[in-house]
Amino acid sequence: MNDKVLRTLLIEPLEYRKNTLYTLFAQVEQQPYSMLLDSAADTDGRYHIMVWSPRWIVAAKNNEVTVRDCNAGTTTVHSEAPLACVDALMNKTMSENIALPGNQELYNTLPFVVGAAGLCGYDLGRYYESLPEENKKPYVCPDMAVGIFEQSVIADTQTGQLYHCRFSDIPPLSEQLSLDTSSPGTTRSFRLTSDWASNLTQAQYNDALEKVHAYIVAGDCYQINMAQRFCAQYTGSEWQAYEALREKNNTPFSAFIRLPESCVMSISPERFLSVRDNQVQTKPIKGTRPRFDDPTEDANSAKALLNAEKDRAENLMIVDLLRNDLSKHCKAHSVKVPHLFALESYAAVHHLVSTVEGTLEDGATALDLLAGAFPGGSITGAPKIRAMEIIEELEPDRRNIYCGSIMYYGIKRDMDSSITIRTLLAENNHLYCWAGGGIVLDSNARDEYQETLDKVSRILPALEAFRE
Repeated sequence: MNDKVLRTLLIEPLEYRKNTLYTLFAQVEQQPYSMLLDSAADTDGRYHIMVWSPRWIVAAKNNEVTVRDCNAGTTTVHSEAPLACVDALMNKTMSENIALPGNQELYNTLPFVVGAAGLCGYDLGRYYESLPEENKKPYVCPDMAVGIFEQSVIADTQTGQLYHCRFSDIPPLSEQLSLDTSSPGTTRSFRLTSDWASNLTQAQYNDALEKVHAYIVAGDCYQINMAQRFCAQYTGSEWQAYEALREKNNTPFSAFIRLPESCVMSISPERFLSVRDNQVQTKPIKGTRPRFDDPTEDANSAKALLNAEKDRAENLMIVDLLRNDLSKHCKAHSVKVPHLFALESYAAVHHLVSTVEGTLEDGATALDLLAGAFPGGSITGAPKIRAMEIIEELEPDRRNIYCGSIMYYGIKRDMDSSITIRTLLAENNHLYCWAGGGIVLDSNARDEYQETLDKVSRILPALEAFRE
């Protein structure tokens, strides 16, 4: 980038109709590194963010970090840690010689605007901690794939406004995409071509749970988040599959990400870390009960969760872990817990959710915070590193995108990120979907196994409807 060139950032309103953003995104969803960060209009969701055609790509795979200049078509290997590399590129390209839009209030209100967005897989943690390598890694999806985007389309679900955010040397949206969104585009029909199969039998799951209990009794850990992985074969459009999942699951941290050889479809309910004006928030989920069609039965299920001592104890363990993780990059004495054991209800399950907040330390960035807390404690267990070692031993396959994070990091250095639970990876005509839960000393194998099935009860059946 020429440091002498002043670039102007523009925020242009677009005509808004119902589903406008989705019909726009359908025009680019086949392009590698097209991404839709898709929020439900309740709980923590307000904005949808669509990005495509990145200027740079930062990727991490097989312990190597690369930066691709998409304009020049060149790729270089970097020695920096993956998220530090993203930070350095943001500082190089989105810090100086930028004229901000005239509507400063709108610029301050909107999230992201332009900047970095992408995915960080669970195994990105290996770049920051020394962990054993025991289980299989059958995936082509990288450990991290983050684009630096110089334009976005943002929908505000509260005001019904739609905006194209871009630098002035990026063409207007009307020169890139059709703004006639009255009819959706055609898509390749999605079909499942096999049944779902787990990588653990129920007997193997029970054996693994007994090993966790033995580790807890021995004093190795207090809690382990153990998961099983479901797999099915498919053909056709992943975007059509995502639309079906989104229709059945109204969650605040949904996302669709297209990569060159993989596709990620997430309907996550869980925030990992958000940073806005240096204020930090994390909202760990720990504690689950199924939803029911009968209102009385459903209310009783929610009440049982709120009163469950086991779930509250699990939740508190993770709150303490996250307080410690946030303290690494937050100001002394700023980390607080304003909400403990709140109920949040989604299509398939009720969840017990707590909130931890803090103030970012002077000189620290949101990506420093993300790296210091990665992966999220709610999906590892406690203590974190020993829990990850035990997960490596007991789960037969790598987690890849599962229990990682999908995030944005904007030009204002605001960040929001999810925990990628209720998330599917599609590659090589195989779909992978995981479900897990926290195991403590008084966990019952039958109940814990059923909880994993409850968590995917609006995912696997939604796609079974497309079975050949």
